[in-house]
Amino acid sequence: MRYRRMAMAVFVLCAGACEVTITVDVDSPAPPEDLEGAYYDRGVDLYWQMGSAWDGEAFRVYGRRTTDTDYFFIAEVTSCSEGECLYRDINVRADHTYEYYVAAADPDTGEESASDYSVEVYVPYPTPPPVPDEVAAVALDNAVYLRWSENSASDEEFVAWRVYYSGDDGDQYLGDTDSPGFIDLLAENGTTATYYVTSIDYYGHESHASELVETTPRPDYTSEIMYPYQSKPEASGFRFQETDDVQAVMDGDDPDRHFSIEVDADGLWFVPGPGAFIHPTRRATSALKCGPGADPDCTSWEEAPTSGYGSSDIRLEGGYTYMFHVPGDDGEMRYGAVRTSHSGGCQEGYIIIFDWAYQTQAGNPQLSLAGGSEGL
Repeated sequence: MRYRRMAMAVFVLCAGACEVTITVDVDSPAPPEDLEGAYYDRGVDLYWQMGSAWDGEAFRVYGRRTTDTDYFFIAEVTSCSEGECLYRDINVRADHTYEYYVAAADPDTGEESASDYSVEVYVPYPTPPPVPDEVAAVALDNAVYLRWSENSASDEEFVAWRVYYSGDDGDQYLGDTDSPGFIDLLAENGTTATYYVTSIDYYGHESHASELVETTPRPDYTSEIMYPYQSKPEASGFRFQETDDVQAVMDGDDPDRHFSIEVDADGLWFVPGPGAFIHPTRRATSALKCGPGADPDCTSWEEAPTSGYGSSDIRLEGGYTYMFHVPGDDGEMRYGAVRTSHSGGCQEGYIIIFDWAYQTQAGNPQLSLAGGSEGL
């Protein structure tokens, strides 16, 4: 809340007849402008702009609890950047409201010009959101996928999760995400990586750390990494290949793409490329292919429908298999399958990881992993 501060000018007039008139020209320092205040993580941040006629004067910050009568001097600020100033008051107590104003001070005369209003800021109790639970780490090829439950999001003031790498040289902040998943692209094959996750709220309160999880990335040539067109267009397109020796991920504008991935406010979408089609039906699966050594409860979708395909965009969600009908290098139509295994935030925006299968024999709906033509 802002309160207007009234400037007061005091004039001393001579009594009786005055033979001589003396004019004194006094330049007051330019007062600060656009004062704002906000609470954040156990402190109050004050922001203001230098006045247009600012001439190197320092700024003095004054404050009080609204239950107090008088203001008290808090600090002098001499360091501002590009016309903007900031002061953070950490000497505050929870469940109290504070009122602040700022004044420019002439270094020679000590004269002050105060902001024309004050700001009020309420300091709440610093109660952090819940600690993330069920944190798990999945090893990928030169990457690690972290996932956890959405329990923290039940807090009304929850904003995001914060991901950290824990190493011998200390903890390293990796990034924030508003989805319960994060992919660390800085992980290296053969090196064990340890992580933990916290949650943060609107006021910057951060929870305690989750339990530590660790994993060791390893080569895996079945996991493709793509990005939405809006995050990284040069890696948002895909073309099914007859062997995984050929690069399948390509530019999202490449005319040879079988599909691209886009993101909007409603989520992620498969967008069919020129001459390519996608089936509107999807199936919940636990793997792309349930081969030897698969979990007893493994579920997959390994035979493509032979009709019903369309060119409309299809919503992309993790844990589902999607079927495609696409032109091969010889122009003949072939079937392909994509199963998204992981998605979430990363250092480069949003990321999608999936397994895929492609039938090299034209017209055969039996899908095998890339590089083979045998039916499953």
